[in-house]
Amino acid sequence: MAKIGITMGDCAGIGPEIILKALKSEDLKTGDEFIIYGEKKIFQQVSDMLNIFPGGIDHIKFVDLNVITRPLEFGIIDPEYGRAAGDYIKQAITDALEHKVDAITTGPIHKKSFQLGGYGEKYPGHTEMLASLTNTKDYTMMLAYKNLRVIHATIHVPLKKAVEMINRECVYRAISMGYKTCARMKIKNPRIAVAGLNPHAGDSGLFGDEEINEIEPAVKQAQQELDCLIDGPISPDTVFAKAYGGMYDMVIAMYHDQGHIPMKTLGFKYNHKEGNWDEVRGVNVTLGLPFIRSAVDHGTAFGKAGKGTASAESMVDAIQYALLFANE
Repeated sequence: MAKIGITMGDCAGIGPEIILKALKSEDLKTGDEFIIYGEKKIFQQVSDMLNIFPGGIDHIKFVDLNVITRPLEFGIIDPEYGRAAGDYIKQAITDALEHKVDAITTGPIHKKSFQLGGYGEKYPGHTEMLASLTNTKDYTMMLAYKNLRVIHATIHVPLKKAVEMINRECVYRAISMGYKTCARMKIKNPRIAVAGLNPHAGDSGLFGDEEINEIEPAVKQAQQELDCLIDGPISPDTVFAKAYGGMYDMVIAMYHDQGHIPMKTLGFKYNHKEGNWDEVRGVNVTLGLPFIRSAVDHGTAFGKAGKGTASAESMVDAIQYALLFANE
């Protein structure tokens, strides 16, 4: 049995709604324990408003810091909500380090509220906060949608800096992390694809030499040292389609948007006629921490907050990934 801590995120968004809906889902097996890090009164208000748990939420365990002092308003940027989001993440990290929970699943935060609440200047987002508070230097994110899994060699940095950061050590580290992650997920004989940085993976130096000087040496080193199939560098405009089609178990992306765009193109379904998202799916897993952190790969969706129409599928997927690693 695993204990999973689930942080509220920004309460003005859809976080509380999708957390409650996920905990009600039959897709989560019984026997595991789920602990919400958030304001019980907020979750009770959301549950009552949207009729999620008609009998109340006293059966759900909370870590309640009582940060929020006034009634909930949906869809607003607010320093108190940002501070609450950060405080609950911090408490969940503390408890994970003390082995009170086995993994953390985080609800979406609003970066502006996060900043106004006193956290944003120090931490650009969840991942950096988790790394800082656990004193983790070697970390990255994995995105997952169905059978497509992507690990990033660089994450939240400007594109210009990401290009500067791509070197043999950086790429090898990401490949190695992908290999270890496949092993933890019990993927036998994993197949890892390494994306190029430039169009057509540099086309033999015609469009850049990073593939020749940095990425290829990293791939060759990994092929010699890791017991799995590793291909690359592969043209970025085809590698994700190949992986989604079953050719690879993991793709190593060179920078943030290179990995995020294919994931969200597959997992996010926008309905222009209705002006909203019909489906928003995808999981973000932070690798390299002393514990596993998973998250939905979407934002607070202020436009949907409080309407009862938010899908909990990504939250269910994120919790299942946390359970996968916690129960290994």
